[in-house]
Amino acid sequence: MGKHIVVGAGQVGAHLARTLLEQGHEVVVVSRSGSGPDGVQRVAADAADTERLTALTRGADTLYNCANPRLHRWLQDWPPMAGSMLAAAEAAGAGYVMLGNVYGYGVPDGPMRETDPYAPTSAKAGVRVRMWQDALAAHDAGRVRATEVRASDYFGPGCLGQSHLGERFVPRILAGKRVPYAGDPAQPHSWTYVTDVARALAAAGSGDRAWGRAWHVPTGPALSAREVAERMSAIAGAPAPRVTALPHWVMRVLGTVSPMLGELEAVRYQFVRPFVVDSSEFETAFGLAPTPMDEALAATVAWWRDRLGAAA
Repeated sequence: MGKHIVVGAGQVGAHLARTLLEQGHEVVVVSRSGSGPDGVQRVAADAADTERLTALTRGADTLYNCANPRLHRWLQDWPPMAGSMLAAAEAAGAGYVMLGNVYGYGVPDGPMRETDPYAPTSAKAGVRVRMWQDALAAHDAGRVRATEVRASDYFGPGCLGQSHLGERFVPRILAGKRVPYAGDPAQPHSWTYVTDVARALAAAGSGDRAWGRAWHVPTGPALSAREVAERMSAIAGAPAPRVTALPHWVMRVLGTVSPMLGELEAVRYQFVRPFVVDSSEFETAFGLAPTPMDEALAATVAWWRDRLGAAA
């Protein structure tokens, strides 16, 4: 078993830390707040502090970049953080696993694959592309072992405000309320279960197969938001769902007062046309399949019921 450093204790970092811990690894979670799941070493540190992060990473097998700055802060926050993590992994001789997304491909004209060219539609998506290009260049130069594991939109236990199937979606379905959706609820969309994200990251960082290229997290068949709602409500025994498109003009108005909603304009294409991820290469190479959708939705419903019950 090895030692693994997870930067970020949010919706993915916490799941990854628990997954690695269950596999018998020593796990250190680094976050600004010093938070993290039980059983791991928790350290409060700034990921942009290269000297501190390098010291923490020495002796580790792998450093995972699971940081999650707010979308409207990407241009300011990502460059120093990503540069620091890459430098720390290189200096410490650790593998570097980046949690990525599929924004860099731009507007797709079919299922997205890891070999698709980059065509980012915004400066923020461009930042993510450059982060991977910098890591890949370091890998190709022999300075570090690096890979990026890319997911589509997350859902599942622990996924809240930054998830389209999070706190604006699940509680309303369970309560039988109308669900306003920021896009076309009839368009097929790939949704990645957060537990599968953690499993994929752990697999990528625990062997030698992943280095030197990007991969897609095992992701099930694309479903529209309306189909997801129907299956979730059936599992929960809730009333038939009403998922309706939020008018574009409303989104634009809300975006003037909410930085997060304002950023959705640049990725609106993802929710008004088919947005499908092909993860077959990772599934074949690592022998991991996506969690069946109904199983993932049942776990999501159970988590939300516990959360809502505790709040009540």
